[in-house]
Amino acid sequence: MTDTQKIRVRFAPSPTGTLHIGGVRTALFNWLYARHHAGTFILRIEDTDLSRSTDESIQEILSAMQWLGLDYDEGPFRQMERQDRYREQLANLLDAGKAYRCYCTAEELEAKRKAQQAAGENPRYDGTCRNRTDQPTDQPHVLRFKAPKEGTVTVKDILRGNVNFELKEMDDIILQRTDGTPTYNFVVVVDDADMQITHVIRGDDHLSNTPKQALLYDALGVARPQFAHISMILGPDKTRLSKRHGATSTLEYQKQGYLPHALINYLARLGWSHGDQELFTLEEMIQHFALENVTISAAVFNPEKLLWVNEQWIQTSTPEDIAPHLEPILVQERLLSEGHGRSRDGIARIIPPLQKRAKTLVEMAHGAAFYFKDEVEFDEKAKEKFLTFEVKPWFEKLCAGLEKMDEPLEHDAVESLFKQVIEEEGIKLKNLAQPVRVALTGQTASPGIYDLFLMLGKDRSLTRLRNGIN
Repeated sequence: MTDTQKIRVRFAPSPTGTLHIGGVRTALFNWLYARHHAGTFILRIEDTDLSRSTDESIQEILSAMQWLGLDYDEGPFRQMERQDRYREQLANLLDAGKAYRCYCTAEELEAKRKAQQAAGENPRYDGTCRNRTDQPTDQPHVLRFKAPKEGTVTVKDILRGNVNFELKEMDDIILQRTDGTPTYNFVVVVDDADMQITHVIRGDDHLSNTPKQALLYDALGVARPQFAHISMILGPDKTRLSKRHGATSTLEYQKQGYLPHALINYLARLGWSHGDQELFTLEEMIQHFALENVTISAAVFNPEKLLWVNEQWIQTSTPEDIAPHLEPILVQERLLSEGHGRSRDGIARIIPPLQKRAKTLVEMAHGAAFYFKDEVEFDEKAKEKFLTFEVKPWFEKLCAGLEKMDEPLEHDAVESLFKQVIEEEGIKLKNLAQPVRVALTGQTASPGIYDLFLMLGKDRSLTRLRNGIN
């Protein structure tokens, strides 16, 4: 790559399931690299596996990336829409003698594989059809790559240095199946070449594919991109991250009440660092991201650390930033209905008192349940313990004081009213606050007692206090 060549990277998920955490981190590293260098980030859907690819998975990938804010500059491109281009390049390889038709049946290939294993050899195609002179096109066949058999192929990896592979161990990989569909290793090279990809940043599980693809770049006469193979993500038990370690689907974290930026922040720190800094704004991540600071050691996913990061961003984000993400959670938890008609500003207004005690947006929604429900749902034990005949005169004085206040209620005014009632009745704040809390929310735990009045407003507070008296 020349100094003046613009950086172009891609994220190329396979639509055979949900977008998992490992895939998101790969997308994020590509996105950050493109944004840091003012380059281009491309989304490409690798859907050549027709038996497993689904439109539902594609939509899930698009929804997850939109939620995370990983916007792409080009795409999404679908490989199955580029079949003519793949056929054109296959024909070029055939004409150049760099590919050939293979007529071996599945049964014959299986027999060859078993014989090689019995002889202690690594199973690979033995080249039966490699130099066959008659190549009829009307018989079932696959197209294979005629790989060189002597020497080494060197993969230059930004993170790992030069990685050498012996050509004698390389297979004549299949480029096109008998049904005419192309294979992954072939189409990824054609796509990267056509899309002028300069850097391929992907998981190290693809490292074994890279020498095959490097030879295909050479055979097609196009420059190889620069490679950077990042480490995989392990679970807390140091095994590969899977469902047994918790949620791996990206949108599952949305349902669990994680802020998208918190998840992005945490995943960025899985394998990348900038000093000892843990929390990054998006601008800081873009500014500081460099492949030189990405480690090749496997990263360990820690759910507790992710929860901590989420809690920090909930506490420090503005209510206006949180409200768009809290709204769907309120709908999910059936505290708001679809098309509820409430404004984002209205939702943002009640967030400040809830931020102090919520680790997730689901916790925040549960903490706000009393606000969104028209009728108080009482914890029976709390009601019996705190809404006694003794509190009736205290509640009546609070109601009388509230009646004289203007909307919107002010914190200092509500606090002064409480102090007045406490002094007149000769009681402590806790004697009054807890019964009031139960009357307003139905529970013994809630945001601050004065905040409750500000959240509910004058009329709703009066209604609930009077219901408490009754």
